[in-house]
Amino acid sequence: MGPNTDRQTLMVRRSVAAGAGLLVLILLILLMRGCLNARKEQAFKDYVRDVGALAQESGQESKLLFDLLSGGGGSDVDVENQLNAYAGESAKLVDRARETERPDELATAQRFLVDSLEFRRDGIRGIADALPNAIARQQERRQGTEEIAGQMQKFLASDRIYFDRVIPNLQAPLKKEGLSEQAPASKFLPNVDWIQPATVADRVGKLGGGGGGRDQTAAPGLHGNGIAGVMLGDQELTEGTAPSTRVTNDLKLVVQIANQGENTETDVKVNATIGKGSDAIKLTKVLGSIAAGETKPVELPVAERPPTGQNVPITVEVEAVAGEKKTDNNEGTFSAIFTQ
Repeated sequence: MGPNTDRQTLMVRRSVAAGAGLLVLILLILLMRGCLNARKEQAFKDYVRDVGALAQESGQESKLLFDLLSGGGGSDVDVENQLNAYAGESAKLVDRARETERPDELATAQRFLVDSLEFRRDGIRGIADALPNAIARQQERRQGTEEIAGQMQKFLASDRIYFDRVIPNLQAPLKKEGLSEQAPASKFLPNVDWIQPATVADRVGKLGGGGGGRDQTAAPGLHGNGIAGVMLGDQELTEGTAPSTRVTNDLKLVVQIANQGENTETDVKVNATIGKGSDAIKLTKVLGSIAAGETKPVELPVAERPPTGQNVPITVEVEAVAGEKKTDNNEGTFSAIFTQ
């Protein structure tokens, strides 16, 4: 073979090599594109699964809440404590929703999902704050039941947001990606009758009657309780000071109650508020009985985490009992600085 033949053979080999290299490059590009598409598809599926879990837990909260409000929670204090616990759990659900990872195409659905769960959180917190009036003395019940009915509007708003905003903004991108997954449904308010004060009064009013109250007939003799001391964790609270208190899982507010009257008192209700505004932590407990001249501690577990690194106001109240006339020592105002 001559020089021309060798040159042609070399050119053919180079062409074959170049073609093979190009083919490998194309295959690599297709493989990478396939991997990216698979990852994106999985991200969509993961988000639908996470939203489904949030919707399911929110539905469970709804069932527990309305069973409780319909008379399924024991004494008044048990109901109030349960409501405060539900409010804390609903706040955690909002935090989880905010932290849920999602593809960029689902940002709008994510935003409305958080909005919907925030309405539910705020409604539960509002009901927990309004319930004591709704089951209190007769003259206070109207205000309390109207406040609870107003909070029910938040649940209705959350359902509309979820149905009108979350589902469409989740379903459309799923369809565009060619996925068969369906946006999870979620409804919190079981019946629109709950937005009527009359309905709330009829159902929640059945919870009344758990405490002593000043309107009951009092036995002869002096009556009255007072606050003898308050401990937060291992720190004693005194008015005008703000001790540092470490936030722990077993943090408790302990109120020493002193019976300063001449009668044994029963169902003595102790209330405490840590913080202020809509984020305040509400605590309630009932002391079954306390004899005349006796001092007893009432422990109120702090299940929710208070804000840290700042001066946090704390108020403590011992509700007046029947026949109690002197109440200037039934309340105390304190503060503390919570640390991690």
